[in-house]
Amino acid sequence: MTSRTGPAMAPAPSANPRRVAYVVSDALAVTKRNLLKYIRIPSLLVFSTIQPVMFVLLFAYVFGGAIKVPGVKYIDFLMPGIFVQTAIFGSTQTGVGLAEDLSRGLIDRFRSLPMARSAVLAGRTMSDTVRNLFVILLMSGVGGLIGFRFHAGILAFAAGLAIALLFGLAFSWVSALIGLALRDVESTQAASFVWIFPLTFASSAFVPVKSMPGWLQAWAKVNPVSVTVDTLRALFLGGPTATHLWKSLAWIVGMLLVFVPLAVNRYRKT
Repeated sequence: MTSRTGPAMAPAPSANPRRVAYVVSDALAVTKRNLLKYIRIPSLLVFSTIQPVMFVLLFAYVFGGAIKVPGVKYIDFLMPGIFVQTAIFGSTQTGVGLAEDLSRGLIDRFRSLPMARSAVLAGRTMSDTVRNLFVILLMSGVGGLIGFRFHAGILAFAAGLAIALLFGLAFSWVSALIGLALRDVESTQAASFVWIFPLTFASSAFVPVKSMPGWLQAWAKVNPVSVTVDTLRALFLGGPTATHLWKSLAWIVGMLLVFVPLAVNRYRKT
C-alpha cells in the first residue's frame, strides 16, 4: 500500500500550478479576442473615446467658469473625476458584451470548448480594463492640452491611474453580474445608467461636496466614487494620501470580494 500511495500522491503539488497556468492562458486568449474586436471595428474604439473627451471639454469650458474651487484650478480639480467617471462608464461594456455573447449563443460555444469557464469573465473584464487604460491616457493628453497638470510627480500620477483602473475593474464585475442576470443588451444598457448616474454625479467628481445640500453631502462623503476621486486628487495635487488611499482600496477589495463570486455563480447557472 505504501508503494502505491506514494507515487499516486506525488503529482499533486504540480497539479495546481499547471491548472492556474491553463486558466491564465485561456483568460489571455479571451482578452485578446475581445481586444481584436476594436481593431476589426475601429468605430467602437472611436465612439468610446468621444464621450469622455466631450465631458472634459464641456465641464472645463461650459461649467468651469461657474464652478470655483478655492486654491485649485478647476481643470486640476476636474480631471481626477473625469478619470474615475471614464473607468466606471467603461465598465458598463462588460455587462453589455456578456449580454451580447449570451444572446448570440457565443457563451454556449465557449462552454463546448476545452477551456476554463472562469476565462470568459476574466477575459472580458481584463479587456475592458485595457480599453479603460487607453481612454484614460487619451484623457490625460486632452486635459494636458487645456491646462491640466499633475503636481506630485510621475510616480504619484501612475499610482492614481492604477487606482482608477482597479476601481473600474471592480465595477466591471458589478456590470458582469447585471449582464448575466438580464441577458439582453438593451436592458443591460438601461440598467447600467440607473446605478451609475447617482454614484457619479452625486459625488465630488465635478463639484466640491460642500456646495451640495446637507442631506446629499452625507451620501457624497461615503460614496465610493468620491472616495476614489479624492484619492486621485491627493496623488495628483499633493498632500496627505494615506487615509484616502486605504479607503479607496477597501472599497475596491470589498466590491471584488462580493461581486466576483456572485458573477461567477450566476455564470455557472446561465
